[in-house]
Amino acid sequence: MLNAETYNQPPAPGRSGIYVRQQTGYRAFIPAALPPVPPVRIDSGLQRLLSAADLALGRLDGSIQILPNPDLFVFMYVRREAVLSSQIEGTQSSLHDLLAAEAHILGPDQPGDVAEVINYVAAMNHGIERLKELPVSVRLIREIHERLLRGVRGSALTPGELRRSQNWIGPGGCTLADASFVPPPPHEIADALGSLERFLHAEDDLPLLIKIGLAHAQFETIHPFLDGNGRVGRLLITFLLCEKGVLGKPVLYLSYYFKKHRQLYYDLLQATRDSGDWEGWLTFFLQGVAEVSAQAAETARRILALREDHRAGIAAKLGYAAGNGHRVLEHLFARPIVSVNEVRDLIGTTYPAANQLVDRLVTLGILEEMTGQVRNRRFRYAPYIRLFNEDREGGQ
Repeated sequence: MLNAETYNQPPAPGRSGIYVRQQTGYRAFIPAALPPVPPVRIDSGLQRLLSAADLALGRLDGSIQILPNPDLFVFMYVRREAVLSSQIEGTQSSLHDLLAAEAHILGPDQPGDVAEVINYVAAMNHGIERLKELPVSVRLIREIHERLLRGVRGSALTPGELRRSQNWIGPGGCTLADASFVPPPPHEIADALGSLERFLHAEDDLPLLIKIGLAHAQFETIHPFLDGNGRVGRLLITFLLCEKGVLGKPVLYLSYYFKKHRQLYYDLLQATRDSGDWEGWLTFFLQGVAEVSAQAAETARRILALREDHRAGIAAKLGYAAGNGHRVLEHLFARPIVSVNEVRDLIGTTYPAANQLVDRLVTLGILEEMTGQVRNRRFRYAPYIRLFNEDREGGQ
């Protein structure tokens, strides 16, 4: 059982900042600039974890590159991360709910917060696209925040704008006076973020994963927005990995690890503030990178095996319709829920022919009817979706 005692180092008060009493009586934390002083102690244990995480990330990136069309498969990796990161913040929507909503299947049991997860996907995609012309920066962070909160819970809390009032962290119903943590006051936010941006782009000898781990914790400490800080901070990890070329595609769903160890995640972030224990946090962070990278690489291997198995089945069983069957199969890796009308449009045939093809794919175990209706049926690529199901690795 993991707990904070496993990671805690001897305290170094003031190493990551100080608590300052404000005029109204509460104490807010003012973070020190990164990197920490004294520097992060990369002892033999942390070095082993760093090497393991680097190796696992390299294997993951290689696993994705050997997939026939990596961009198709990224679709599901991004959606799994969106679901898990949003669940950390209290949403109830599952991967199934997200895929159903994107396919415009509006069931009576669909959670009302699925729009927040859809926004997370949009924010991720927007950020990856913007990285082609804009570095990870305060400007990009604000853009991502605006996209994340557009039209959903928190949309009244100035999306894309740095907060102008004090926020705090603690149990539901707590006040500023009894909060677990009070981030810096509003007048400190711009300077703190500017300092973080300079740290991100400074030329130094810090290993990249150490730098990214420090940056994520610092962003969560600054807590620059009134809502959405956790999700933006986790997106920041992905953007930095992609910007620095460690990952060619956003396929590291680190939120699985943070959700699995949620309380420890919060406790270790707090320990960086209270006792300057950066090493404890980085130990946890690097363990997560290594663990989740290995899982994601295994998922890529299973995707490849699944694709080859289903291509072989289509070739052996569908005869003259095999070509259209393969076209539908490739489409399913990007859009794993389809209707007969969509299949008809995809292969350019008649509705009866498309319906017959769908029925044959159901017989092969590739598609599964999911609505239970006679009309307006939808079919899902269930074996593929199961590879990403958040229950598969005990994530729920």
